[in-house]
Amino acid sequence: MISRHFKPNFKNMRVIKNFQILVMLSISLLAPGVTRAQTDKKADELKKLETSVVTAKAKVALNEKQLNVADSLITAGTQLIAESKTETKAIEADRKKLDKDNATKQKSLSKLTTSKDKEEAGKARADLKTLDIQYKSDLKALSIRLKDATKMMSTGNANLTKGKATKKNAQDALKISRATLATAQAKYDAASGDKIITKDKKKK
Repeated sequence: MISRHFKPNFKNMRVIKNFQILVMLSISLLAPGVTRAQTDKKADELKKLETSVVTAKAKVALNEKQLNVADSLITAGTQLIAESKTETKAIEADRKKLDKDNATKQKSLSKLTTSKDKEEAGKARADLKTLDIQYKSDLKALSIRLKDATKMMSTGNANLTKGKATKKNAQDALKISRATLATAQAKYDAASGDKIITKDKKKK
């Protein structure tokens, strides 16, 4: 039984009803937007993590390339040093042979210069001069070879020193870049769900 004093206010009830509908509509309209914003945010974060992985991989590749260059320098340096030593030994052997042959020929020709036969003695003196010119020419050739061998040794030592220093730096940098890549990859896998998929695959 409704009291005589109670008068329902239908106008207020309509306003409240309309307000409730408006609130429900706002929530239903905002919900997809919020969900989309969250999805976009996750996609952006995933893209950043993916970029970090790509950057880290590029750094690892660069350090590996530097390491290969260092190894090449060490190999080239070692080879040049070995070639220089071999050439220097060959030059020393050639010099000894040249001196020995020259001394033998000189001795023989010197005897002939004292010959009673003037023609024979004159020819021997001329041959001695020719021998001396040839000996000096051969010495000059050996000197050039020795100079080249010394230069080869210097280049080899420089390559070896540079290669060792570059290798040390590249190894240190590679260690850091690989650790950075491992961290970046782990973060990306965790965010994208790849880690879980990988574990499931391993179980199979």
